[in-house]
Amino acid sequence: MAALSALLLAACSSGEPEKQAEAPPPPPCESATFESVALTHCTATPGRHSIHMVLGPKAGAPYRSLSQLAVNRPDNAHAVAFAMNGGMFDADGQPIGYYVEDGERLHKLNTNEGPGNFHMLPNGVFYGEAEGHWAVRTSEDFAANVSKRPDFGTQSGPMLVIKGKLHPKIDHDGTSLKLRNGVGVDKQGRAHFVIADEPISFGKLARYFRDELHCPDALFLDGSVSSLWDPEHGRVDGGPPLGPLIVVEKTAKAPQER
Repeated sequence: MAALSALLLAACSSGEPEKQAEAPPPPPCESATFESVALTHCTATPGRHSIHMVLGPKAGAPYRSLSQLAVNRPDNAHAVAFAMNGGMFDADGQPIGYYVEDGERLHKLNTNEGPGNFHMLPNGVFYGEAEGHWAVRTSEDFAANVSKRPDFGTQSGPMLVIKGKLHPKIDHDGTSLKLRNGVGVDKQGRAHFVIADEPISFGKLARYFRDELHCPDALFLDGSVSSLWDPEHGRVDGGPPLGPLIVVEKTAKAPQER
């Protein structure tokens, strides 16, 4: 009996070593603090995520909220990593600046002068291919150098960071404090989305993109209506009606459980 047990033990131990399961990637959204202001920082990574603009159902009215987007996701759609409002819009939720969804341009580049944040020139465009090659450019730079229509694009303003420098009309830390969100792209091609969880100045938000996230270019997305859908943490912000929505989907295969 002892010999048989030893033989079985040797047979079991002679097999190939069991492969270790890959660790799941970290959640795309994390809490952060910059100069005593609470933020949420979400990262889209090429090869792991894809980025899409969504206004509403095809040939339908805009969703106007992240919760409405969530309940209307198609059954066969990729899982959402996170979503955020992004791009200036009118009273009906329609974009007032450049807007491309799934390669279809629904609004041309807006170069008009006027009041408000959008017209604090230079404003800018966040755009790219769904799977990667994402970028932020000033609207003037975009018009002069981008000839191929991207998979997605949204125009907002003002720019926060331009080639490593703060927007010339933004104070280092001004007195206007509001909930704000923005997007920047680092030199590794990752898109960083930031939403303030308490009021923040333009300058402080801009410096967070430049100094902490190392984004040479970053764009303000919106102010008091700033909203985030973070499924992994059960967060779906409500509030005033929204317009264009930026949806970041998971594309990489999740590690298989053993």
